[in-house]
Amino acid sequence: MENNETVEKVRGWFSGRLPEGWFEGDPKVVADREEITVIGRLHPPALGEGVSEAERAAAMEGGVLRFREETRERRMEIALEAERRFRRKISWGVVVGDRTVMFTTLSVPVMTRLRQSERRVLDTLVAAGVARSRSEALAWCVRLVGDHTDTWLADLRDALRHVDRVRSAGPGANS
Repeated sequence: MENNETVEKVRGWFSGRLPEGWFEGDPKVVADREEITVIGRLHPPALGEGVSEAERAAAMEGGVLRFREETRERRMEIALEAERRFRRKISWGVVVGDRTVMFTTLSVPVMTRLRQSERRVLDTLVAAGVARSRSEALAWCVRLVGDHTDTWLADLRDALRHVDRVRSAGPGANS
């Protein structure tokens, strides 16, 4: 878990480094020990009244592809600078309408020990075709929990930030 000061420095660096006009407002910057993810909201496509949902969806998809291609070199340049500076991989994504499209992401192996009953859950997901492997089934479970506990996880992260603040102000913190 990143401390608040580090996340603020990363967010500030990207705010100062990203070209103006790329995104509508400030991008969302999320950091953990291995990766920094930058997700910006794209300007909506300029469409007239009475446009069908299919046409609107196609325009949004085209806008994502255009942005990805037109910004590729600059994004790679910025990512290399950030990777050297923060010693973490950089991932990029955009939000268009109510959809988030990730261009790059990092998959990090995580070791865990599971009891037989827990392994049977993963094996059931594999047998049912929900996942191709235990690893993919575990990732599916983690996403499902994350989707259904956003508020609780946000409260927990806030509590951890408070613990970091108290710990950094405690005795011997500056020695």
